[in-house]
Amino acid sequence: MHFLLVTVLFIIGLVLIIKGSDFFVDAAAWFAEISGIPKFIVGATVVSFATTLPELLVSLFASLQGKNLMAAGNAVGSVTANIGLIMAISIVCIPAVVKRNELAFKGILMAICCALLLVFARTGNFGILPSVVMLFIFAVFMTENIAAAKKSITETETVSSTKKEKLENLIKFIIGTAGIIVGAQLLVDNGTEIARMLGVSDGIIAVTLIAVGTSLPELVTTITAIIKKQSSLSIGNIIGANIIDLSVILPVCSLVAKGNTPIALQTYALDIPVCLAIILIAIVPPLITKKFSRIQGVVLLVSYATYIVYVCAAM
Repeated sequence: MHFLLVTVLFIIGLVLIIKGSDFFVDAAAWFAEISGIPKFIVGATVVSFATTLPELLVSLFASLQGKNLMAAGNAVGSVTANIGLIMAISIVCIPAVVKRNELAFKGILMAICCALLLVFARTGNFGILPSVVMLFIFAVFMTENIAAAKKSITETETVSSTKKEKLENLIKFIIGTAGIIVGAQLLVDNGTEIARMLGVSDGIIAVTLIAVGTSLPELVTTITAIIKKQSSLSIGNIIGANIIDLSVILPVCSLVAKGNTPIALQTYALDIPVCLAIILIAIVPPLITKKFSRIQGVVLLVSYATYIVYVCAAM
């Protein structure tokens, strides 16, 4: 009975994160429209932040509760799930042609973030200095995003709104934020409890159930993009979200923990190398061919499935 209750609360946490993120994104986009902020900037910043907020909060709550191994595992596991599962599904459904100059900077920066994480994880602890370095990379990413957006702006449109619309979107924003926070807390507490009852380590549960669960906002965005036949939009959002995952989540958790964020051996020896390999599989071919192919998507899916099977078999 206890296991059933914990499982139900875990699922409620996932639902709250998904719907909360949905409301948050809708409200943020609306606020951007009425303020006249270009949608490009909104997509590159607000939407990516919104879809990565669950990962950030789950890792932050885990860190505050002393579950630092879960914090690191979730950050890396979410990136692996975003590319190996979610981006792969997008590529398989709709192979996309890409502009090399648009993909190169963000794709290479994502790979650099993961490679640096592997280097920093060698010590077994993610301290203050690595956190500062990764946050600097995040600042570079945001600066480039804003510069590119300003360069592409031709005109700024403002949208008028009624009091009813303002109230509706304010409520959406509040409910969305609350849903994400409560959902993240439920996910950490009950995910840890499920792991304990099944005899599974926090590190393994973080890179599987919780990592995939907190990546669901990106999955919802991807499915919407597939339906609207805008695969490239989905891919851009996922890459941006991954850079935020790698350059913000672990550093913030480390700063909260005063530089005492241990990295599990599995995270260093398996999770981060697999994450880096999947990133390279995702970005190297399109940098050469200028397109994402369906075969590439299948390779990513098979790679991710193999990784998950191996992790579960090693429990």
